[in-house]
Parts: sequence; structure tokens; C-alpha cells
Amino acid sequence: MQHIPRRFPVVRSLTIGLLFLPFGCARPGAPPAELGSLDIEAIRATTETYRRAWLAGDAEGVLGTFTEDAVLLPHHGDPPVTGKAAIRNYWFAPGPATTITELTITVARVSGNATLAFVHGNDTVAWTTTQNGTPVRSANAGTYLNVMQKSDKGWRIQAHMWDDPANQRQ
Repeated sequence: MQHIPRRFPVVRSLTIGLLFLPFGCARPGAPPAELGSLDIEAIRATTETYRRAWLAGDAEGVLGTFTEDAVLLPHHGDPPVTGKAAIRNYWFAPGPATTITELTITVARVSGNATLAFVHGNDTVAWTTTQNGTPVRSANAGTYLNVMQKSDKGWRIQAHMWDDPANQRQ
């Protein structure tokens, strides 16, 4: 090894530190445990809880499926919505009454590890709003991707992303 003068302590410390890398001083931790069948079922259950809460008009139930720092990545290039308070305002702000009349969510794949996973598939949603006293029915179908995080409350949605065409009036 080349001699490093003491007047360059940072270079000397860095060089000595790099010598120990092959011997495990900077070895990463063990990989997280794989996603087990119980976790996959729990993720599917969270997805179903989310679906049922929407159909029941239960804002707290919908929000309960998200982590506190969750982010929505809406369709059509809308800006991200971060945190439960912002999600509440985005989906449940005062305004014309909206009733979800149909919500079908398929699960095409669940993958990840025992603490962080993703689920994706297709969804179909239909809803009714009232405009000038007249009910207006709309529907849409598309794809979604949820990043799921495991906590002491179970599996929760940490990021929710969806894409679909423009809303279709029925």
C-alpha cells in the first residue's frame, strides 16, 4: 500500500476504511423476509376493506386503509396528494353529494417482502352525483398500483396510483 502522509487525515481515514470493506465492516443487513401467504391474504383483505368502505360511503373506513403519510398519484397527470388530511380533502371535500354505486377491484399480482409490497390490477367504478337537482351517472375503468406497507395496524396503502380514460357519462 502506498504511504499516505498524516497531513491528509481525511484521505488516510478513507483509505483505511476502504481496506476493511471486504471484511464485512460495511456489509448490508440481512434481506427482509419474503412475503408469506398470510401477508398476501392480509393485503387482499385491505384491498377488500377499501372497496367495501367506498361502497358504504364510509370516508373513515377508506382513510383507515392508508398510512398516515400516504400519497395519491392521481390519473391524468394531476399533482400528488400527500397525507391523510390532504387525501380527505381531495376525495371527501364538501360539495355535491357523490354516491359510489359500483366498485370492482381485481388483484392481478401481489409481490414484495414482509414489510413492503405492491398490488396491482384493474378496477371499475361507477358513481352518481346530483347537479341542479338531476342525478348524473358516470363510470370509469382502468388500472391501479398500490404500494403497501406493513405496520402494527397491519397492511396499509402507502401509495395509490391509478390510470384511466376521461370519465364516461352513462
